[in-house]
Amino acid sequence: MNIAVLGAQWGDEGKGKIVDLLTRHFSIVARYQGGHNAGHTVYAGGRKFVLRLLPSGILHEGITCVIGNGLVVDPQALFAEIDELARAGIDVGDRLVVSDKAHLILPYHRELDLLSEARRGERRIGTTSRGIGPAYEDKIARRGVRVGDLADPESLAGAVQQNVAARNRLIAESTMDWRQVIDDLKVAWTRMAPWVTDVSLFLARAREAGRSIMFEGAQGTLLDIDHGTYPYVTSSNATIGGVCTGLGVGPKAIDGVLGVAKAYTTRVGEGPLPTELTGELGNRLREGGQEFGAVTGRPRRCGWYDAVAVRYAVRVNGLDALALTKLDVLDGLPELQVCTAYRCRGATMTEMPADVAQLAACEPVYETLPGWTSPTAGARDFDRLPREARAYIARLEEITGVPAAVVSTGSAREDTIIRDGSIAARWFAD
Repeated sequence: MNIAVLGAQWGDEGKGKIVDLLTRHFSIVARYQGGHNAGHTVYAGGRKFVLRLLPSGILHEGITCVIGNGLVVDPQALFAEIDELARAGIDVGDRLVVSDKAHLILPYHRELDLLSEARRGERRIGTTSRGIGPAYEDKIARRGVRVGDLADPESLAGAVQQNVAARNRLIAESTMDWRQVIDDLKVAWTRMAPWVTDVSLFLARAREAGRSIMFEGAQGTLLDIDHGTYPYVTSSNATIGGVCTGLGVGPKAIDGVLGVAKAYTTRVGEGPLPTELTGELGNRLREGGQEFGAVTGRPRRCGWYDAVAVRYAVRVNGLDALALTKLDVLDGLPELQVCTAYRCRGATMTEMPADVAQLAACEPVYETLPGWTSPTAGARDFDRLPREARAYIARLEEITGVPAAVVSTGSAREDTIIRDGSIAARWFAD
């Protein structure tokens, strides 16, 4: 059984915890898009880990973790993450596989990212300025440098020299020396080479050998370059199609799709967020959910659960079920609001508009549900949740159209309910 786990909102849904929790049921965890702008927070053994490039399964012994061609890789960021884990007693060793077709983030990409964001002014995207976007731009423009190119120093030198010269012309104050970039890449290749291979072939052979695979997404559906709230999106395909293009597997390799969604809604950076809450209630969700970016530390914008957005994610990704996270953050609220539709320019809409300006003009149509006073934090049995919490989940299932097969009630691995009889229980039966 091969399952894809991806975000059903604007990212930060808790995918890292869900992947980490389910990893023991798989042999391989394969990440298919993004870069080190994604931060998956995992709590294990009483410690907090923030994984940026490495798949969340890396915390488990014996699990092979794959970085696919759909990612852009900053070698220094990768090494820093591996070294950080080593200091915590976790050895990556030979459990890592890196695609030879993955594109590299080089120093000039970071410079261009900062320049591009500064020039946007009021239309800034709110990027992490780590060079992700410019690296993907070079990939599409067919001037990028791939991991496998590091094995051919002569061709590599020509490509890097040309790219650095072009960037130095664009950035007047830049005096970057292409020779230093090459020297750093030669050192990087010495360390990276043992992990590099043809990931598509590796996964095909793994499937032939009966090894099970979890496909791990970063960011979320509404940040997808094609299907998100463009232009306030990431630079890659975070939706289900990214699995195939970002790893070199066919669609029949995916046996099920699990979407991850918070019990409310958050977003980092610019762009519309129809259910956004400001003031005391927004701060209550932010503080209760510790809604600060795992990579950047930026405060996340918070709002009520947007069922229109999640329904969209269900459709775009063909979700079989949801993992509903951070239910415990809603503990103690007297009542909850759920957005079931939008009202825009005099019309009621039950589907998310493609035009970002139209979405920004939409007002949420809310349904009010009772809150609960008994805590859900740490609950591990669905029947022991407060009656109102179970009713809230049932209503979300009804209006989004898929079951909440997994419910997370805290940050620890153990604070999770895989519901009896659900599709997730069948997927992950021991």
